[in-house]
Amino acid sequence: MVYSEVIFNLSTIEEFHKDLLINALSEIGFDTFEDIENGFKAYIPSEELNADEVELLKEVFGDMFTFTFTSKSIPHQNWNEIWESNFEPLQVGNRCYIRATFHEPHPEYEYEIVIDPKMAFGTGHHQTTALMMEFMLDENFAGQKVLDMGCGTGILAILASKMGAAEILAIDYDEICFESTIENSELNGINNIEALCGSKEVIPDQKFDTILANINRNILLDQLDRYSEVAKPGSALFLSGFYEEPDLSIIKQKCDSVGFSYIDHKELNNWVSAKFKFLV
Repeated sequence: MVYSEVIFNLSTIEEFHKDLLINALSEIGFDTFEDIENGFKAYIPSEELNADEVELLKEVFGDMFTFTFTSKSIPHQNWNEIWESNFEPLQVGNRCYIRATFHEPHPEYEYEIVIDPKMAFGTGHHQTTALMMEFMLDENFAGQKVLDMGCGTGILAILASKMGAAEILAIDYDEICFESTIENSELNGINNIEALCGSKEVIPDQKFDTILANINRNILLDQLDRYSEVAKPGSALFLSGFYEEPDLSIIKQKCDSVGFSYIDHKELNNWVSAKFKFLV
């Protein structure tokens, strides 16, 4: 798959304005972002790039800030080189260490996860992934059956397995993410993760103890009905990929309507991860 790199330069120095634009871009297909001076780089499958949609955002945010953008195609090989050059090891809490294959191992951590990111989202560096992992480290996954939606590199599924989950089903609509999850599972010596390529339509009619979904607000709103159909009474639901304002209240309302009760949330730079419990 060929990706496009779109460079955005903003007139504003307000971090929240950048976050607003990133959120809007994620809703039209952009899936990865990298900060640069005066803006950021955003990545999207080239076939999904619609310059007219991006231009419309200039009108949406025109009263707050202005921006310019330029785009270019990124060949597969170059994209992987970009990831490798930018991927630094990451520590989550005091228990989890995330590294690539080309970094030195640190077996002193309770959970060490090896990720070959390629073009898949989810190295742990983005706020949403880190927040989800922080939530997970406080949970008991022993013997559980787990569903990981929008699995990206498979990092959350891998952590669930290392924390004792019995079975994990990892799903992503992107074939590269699907393949990356399989490869990263093998890198970590894990054999209880099943990966599927697709969206909510490939979720089997089974019941899960825990559901993880780090995607974006609109997709979550679309999929929450299906999550409720495969949740056990008392199942935990962890969601991320959205903002505290205005998204969290919208997510809460939808969750409540399908039987998920709000428990708690974590916030980092206005990004949110939230925990719910299925009470139906």
